[in-house]
Amino acid sequence: MLINIPNLLTLLRIVLIPLFIGIFYLPEAWLSPHHKNVVATAVFGLAALTDWLDGWLARSLNQMSAFGAFLDPVADKLMVAAALVLLVEIDRVDALIAVIIIGREITISALREWMAKIGESRSVAVSVLGKLKTISQMVALVLLLYHDPIPPGIDAQVVGTWLIYLAAVLTLWSMAYYLRMALPRALERS
Repeated sequence: MLINIPNLLTLLRIVLIPLFIGIFYLPEAWLSPHHKNVVATAVFGLAALTDWLDGWLARSLNQMSAFGAFLDPVADKLMVAAALVLLVEIDRVDALIAVIIIGREITISALREWMAKIGESRSVAVSVLGKLKTISQMVALVLLLYHDPIPPGIDAQVVGTWLIYLAAVLTLWSMAYYLRMALPRALERS
């Protein structure tokens, strides 16, 4: 089924991408820098919430579909890549970190597609390591988009920077794990 609630939420996540990016390009007469941070973070947070919600709804309403299984990770990767590129542009994330994270996403997506074609998709199933990477990455992105101090004196930029570095390390580690799991099977089957 192409049109169901989980798939609509996934599509909403894609639609929200240009919105949270566009907020940073509004004139300061419309939104102060602080308000840009707040609104963009709220929109990004809403998009991130739909990622969890669409999966939960698909399982609980038994509305899982091949289209949803394809579109959900695409929406996730677009959202993360867009946030990273924006954060590099506004000088809140190092370009190298963005390249590591985006490069890993492309590599693992290609690996998963290849493994599915040879009937070995289980060898690149999501691991705990991948989930930890995703959690640290999403929390880091929220903090880096927000940027301003959080009461009681937490520096969102500093904490977000440490978390995005942690996410980059977990990104490399999880990529090595997935490659180590998949490549022997791929080489046997090719």
